[in-house]
Amino acid sequence: MSTMKGDAHKGAAEPLDDLELLIRSRYGLIVVETIEEDRAEGLLGHLADRLSLPLFSWTRTKGLRRVDSEASVYGTTDPATALDHLEQSSFPAVYHLRGFGEHLADPVLAGKLTDVAAAFEDRSGAVILTGVDVALPAALAQRTAVFRLPPPRLEDYRDLLQHIVRDISARSPVDIELAPRDLAQLLNNLKGLTLLEAEKVLTRAIVEDGKLSPDDVRDVIEAKRAIVEREGVLEYYPVEATLADVADFATLKAWLARRRAVIAAPEKAAEYGLEFPKGLLLVGVPGCGKSLCAKAVAMEWALPLLKLDPSSLYNKYIGQSEQNFLRATKTAERMAPVVLWIDELEKAFATGGEDGGVSARILGTFLSWLQDRKGDVFVVATANDVTRLPPEFLRKGRFDEIFFVDLPDAEARRALLWIHLRKRNQDPAAFDLDALARATDGFSGAEVEQVIVSGLYTAFAAQGPLTDELLLDEISRTRPLSVTMAERIAALRQWAKGRTISAH
Repeated sequence: MSTMKGDAHKGAAEPLDDLELLIRSRYGLIVVETIEEDRAEGLLGHLADRLSLPLFSWTRTKGLRRVDSEASVYGTTDPATALDHLEQSSFPAVYHLRGFGEHLADPVLAGKLTDVAAAFEDRSGAVILTGVDVALPAALAQRTAVFRLPPPRLEDYRDLLQHIVRDISARSPVDIELAPRDLAQLLNNLKGLTLLEAEKVLTRAIVEDGKLSPDDVRDVIEAKRAIVEREGVLEYYPVEATLADVADFATLKAWLARRRAVIAAPEKAAEYGLEFPKGLLLVGVPGCGKSLCAKAVAMEWALPLLKLDPSSLYNKYIGQSEQNFLRATKTAERMAPVVLWIDELEKAFATGGEDGGVSARILGTFLSWLQDRKGDVFVVATANDVTRLPPEFLRKGRFDEIFFVDLPDAEARRALLWIHLRKRNQDPAAFDLDALARATDGFSGAEVEQVIVSGLYTAFAAQGPLTDELLLDEISRTRPLSVTMAERIAALRQWAKGRTISAH
């Protein structure tokens, strides 16, 4: 089986060039991997024109028909009859079999299609199957070329938008209130949607109020959220934090800043031989900002954030857990470029579990996906108990880097106090931040935040202002993790030496 992967960054003509090359190389059967069968048929129409051949389309409901005609070949709604017609006909053409992959579980139909593929190796034209995860029997796979249709490019979305505006403007006025920057943001947010989905979203946005404005970007985001939630495994996470809201982590911030240019200009980066970054692993003390960093990465790089909850993977039915994970990764690839956040990684891939080998199988699937993923997916994984992680995760090359997140120092605690006071409508200048930072020695970032929250509850109950005295009282009554988990934190720090880079 030959496999050719289309590149989303190539010119528009290149998928056509690749398909034409496969047909001229005498592949009688080609599988085009895509969820956009309408878009694929449009591409095949251009391909047929290039080859000066007619294009026929087959569906289970309409049978086999020429695309420029409504008449169908009699009796070809039956898959076996359709294949018999293809094998016996000497008419050179491109034949598009839509949704035929589901019939290949039938060994008789699979055998008939193998015969058809062999016949077309000596004819002009080819048989094209489209779909997702088309399972090919071994004998058929040997005669098949597999081509992955690249996702729509920005130019495709721009052309679609212009077409929609022209179409609607012919019936009623349309006000375009998008500056160049707004237009770029709108088009970037369309990434991950099929052209059909994008058409529906854009048409609705314009028809609702007769204009296209920056507010319509939210409609696109909601459309993406609906797609993700429909799959039921990933969460489209609303991001409000930026790296400005993350105290400390100078080393991590600098690492991200050096890679921001690659995210913003992947084509130029490719000319330098640079690939899309794989991801990073954040390990360390609970409550010290690992999850906040994951959210902030997406905002800093202006990428969508998808969250994978490990507990959502597991299912009591054999094989379903692995399928859940595959569904999650395929959704992430479709939304690419994207940040995929896997929180508390050890919950999904812990060693020593008694789950019948499910964790081990998912681990193998995940490691293979990390190596061979098709889309630009940046993985941000967090872990609290690194001792439960399989050693395979910590091997160089799985992630671009492993960062250790420790308890904040005095300067970071002062910054945390300032951030959380400001977020709760308090004036940081009214507090002795240096004294409060010294008093919270050994506190995690989450504990510092909780001190302010608890102090505000006390102040509200007394109908008075929040003061240094109230905060110091809350601090004195808090037993931080550095006390309650002293041995575990010491062991974690010892493990991190020589294995990780400090995020601070």
